[in-house]
Amino acid sequence: MPEPIRQSALFLDHTPRIAVTTTVVASPTAATETIIASLTVPNFGDVSVVSGIDLSAWAAFTVGGSGTAVRLRIRQTNVAGTVVADTGALTGGVAAAALLAQDVAGFDSGAGVGVYVLTLTVTAAASGSTVSAVKLRAIVT
Repeated sequence: MPEPIRQSALFLDHTPRIAVTTTVVASPTAATETIIASLTVPNFGDVSVVSGIDLSAWAAFTVGGSGTAVRLRIRQTNVAGTVVADTGALTGGVAAAALLAQDVAGFDSGAGVGVYVLTLTVTAAASGSTVSAVKLRAIVT
């Protein structure tokens, strides 16, 4: 029986295809959709997009006064950009001063864009919420 073909990624550099940020951009004030993380895919125009961009995000935050629901979204480019992923309004455990952690993931099946943002909205918040940690990752596939 012939020996099976074996492939190795040992010398394959995937760094141009994977981008990640853990920098908090801002925290929401009141009930406004706010960019909490922003990610620029380095050398985006130089990397071929075969099937799309795989996106995942996570955030830890303290809910502002009177908050009743939270919503995370991954968007293209900015707060007005196309929504790639959306948790919808989550209400479980949401209360003023509660520390929560939530994740969201999506797939941009088009040619993608070079910039993605993670947004947070705290519904009915009468005061600002505080984002303590974020992670936003894009993998070009």
